[in-house]
Amino acid sequence: MADILIDEVLPGVRRLTLNRPEQLNAFTIDTYAELIEILRALKHDSKTRVVILTGSGRAFCAGHDLRSSGLAQWVDDPDLGPTYRSRHHMTGMASIPVLMRQLPQPVIAAVNGAAAGIGFSLALAADMCIAGSSAKFVNSIHNVGTGHELGMSYLLPRAVGTQRAAEILLTARPILAEEAERIGLVLRSVPEDQLMEAALEIASNILINVPLGVWLTKQSLWLNQAAGSLEAAIELESRAVFMARSTEDAAEKRQSFLEKRPPVFRNK
Repeated sequence: MADILIDEVLPGVRRLTLNRPEQLNAFTIDTYAELIEILRALKHDSKTRVVILTGSGRAFCAGHDLRSSGLAQWVDDPDLGPTYRSRHHMTGMASIPVLMRQLPQPVIAAVNGAAAGIGFSLALAADMCIAGSSAKFVNSIHNVGTGHELGMSYLLPRAVGTQRAAEILLTARPILAEEAERIGLVLRSVPEDQLMEAALEIASNILINVPLGVWLTKQSLWLNQAAGSLEAAIELESRAVFMARSTEDAAEKRQSFLEKRPPVFRNK
């Protein structure tokens, strides 16, 4: 059985469900490879407009399955020394947050239960994160003797500020749903039985906007986090505006707004 289930919960909305519930959706070497393959395919999937990432059972993702071993699919030489092998493993795994941010589709993480290790990083790499009342965010990477990987030292300070990120990363104390909302770690927390409904509501509100406009807005949002000046940020936006407005979908959006009806986009 696949470690990640894929279904279409609304037209244009693809849900990825981590599916190792007995292991609290902890990742094996194969799970990393599976997710990387899915994300690479989504990057050029013009029919998918929004991605929702969630977990089956009692947890979102409990981190890395410490019982999992072996050689990752992307490591080409089984005779590599342990340090070289570990470096190649990390390079592959660390591509996941980058691939999520590079997707043209907004990614909504719907976090149920524990989000630890790679689970914490997935929640941070998503464009938006909704937490169910059972959500718990933990930097469990300390359990393997390191303390940070998969972009957490970059993503977390941008979500909650440097000092708060330092405390969360260095102490590894759990952040529960209510606090996560209060400090900006998640967009909002909701009762557990309303988690998917809340994610789908956001997805539906995205779907009524021009596909290329959404793609380029997401791109500008994240690239401009490192813009050297306001002028540089505005220039990137202006180029995106020019591209998005030149599409037939943009004309359809304007016409549907005037006619007070849902738009019908054709990726043209």
